[in-house]
Amino acid sequence: MKNVRLKIARTEHDLSQAELAKKVGVTRQTIGLIEAGKYNPTLQLCLAICKTLHKTLDELFWEE
Repeated sequence: MKNVRLKIARTEHDLSQAELAKKVGVTRQTIGLIEAGKYNPTLQLCLAICKTLHKTLDELFWEE
């Protein structure tokens, strides 16, 4: 399942996939795969992304 909420939060902060990836210490491809729903990130990575985008885990990663 695609993670549209992550993509929206990233664009709200005017960050490219590469810029977000650099901030959280992964490759651009990793961010792209997470957004495409083809990669299940670790909890540590989820928390780093949430902290960078000022969102909670529920807002970005938990299905409703």
